[in-house]
Amino acid sequence: MIKNILVIRSDRFGEFLLNIPAIRALKDAYPQSVLTLAVNAQVCELAARGLEWADRVLDWDQIKGSLGKYKFDLAVVLNPTKEAHQKIFWAHIPVRLGYARKWGILLTHKMKDTKHLGNRHEVEANLELVGLLGVKPSSRKLEIKADDNLYKYFINQKIVIIHPFTSDPLKQWPFERFEELAYRIRTELDLKVVMVGKTEIKPELDSRIINMINQTTLTELAAVLKRGSVLITADSGPMHLAACVGTSVIALFRNDLPGKTARRWGPWGNGHRVLEKANLSEITVDEVFNQAKEVLK
Repeated sequence: MIKNILVIRSDRFGEFLLNIPAIRALKDAYPQSVLTLAVNAQVCELAARGLEWADRVLDWDQIKGSLGKYKFDLAVVLNPTKEAHQKIFWAHIPVRLGYARKWGILLTHKMKDTKHLGNRHEVEANLELVGLLGVKPSSRKLEIKADDNLYKYFINQKIVIIHPFTSDPLKQWPFERFEELAYRIRTELDLKVVMVGKTEIKPELDSRIINMINQTTLTELAAVLKRGSVLITADSGPMHLAACVGTSVIALFRNDLPGKTARRWGPWGNGHRVLEKANLSEITVDEVFNQAKEVLK
């Protein structure tokens, strides 16, 4: 009988968010169980405050050496690593689910990892994995709670949020184009524009743009995104966070890199738009501006 579940997703927060339907499906299938999420330290606060299907959220790096004391009945490894597979094996967790690579031989239930082919969305792949246990999703939506008490001064305003950064240079639309886009939305559409994200060097922006770069935690960022009418971004974690809080997304993608296209990583759900080209430099400011006008009508 499954009473104590461990779900491991120890990489970045954007990837973590795309596991929400699979996590919900596990909790629905085993409603009396205690479901523990083991995540990256930077994801802990967001997951603990925002994900109602988790009974406990722990830092993977802090607990990975002492899994035996928790007496888990089931472990689900959503991002395969040799370390995770070894740790759950040595902890004698009886049911061990994951992908058949990186010492997948240590798992009791596994499937071939073909996600790099980009033939389906990451959400669908995660649901397929937990489906090996006979688990079926009650919902395929991305949902996370945002603090409604934060940033109340944005309420009842039409706000455009821009996230100009990405963790992968191959997916980066030039920053100066994001700047130009922000200024055009502010001056031609007369709307408030908020720029968010994390970067080592905070850029100087025109005073007409609200500069919240390096100013928010992930929990606070969720609250900001919830206030927005639309988020304009490259492929990034905030793109998925916006989808989780119900904000429309305009996302910029390359379509020439298998495994990195919008088919696998695009904003999940309805009401989003994707601009895709083989080279991001081919996407013009005019194109993105016109998409924004359409969404904001």
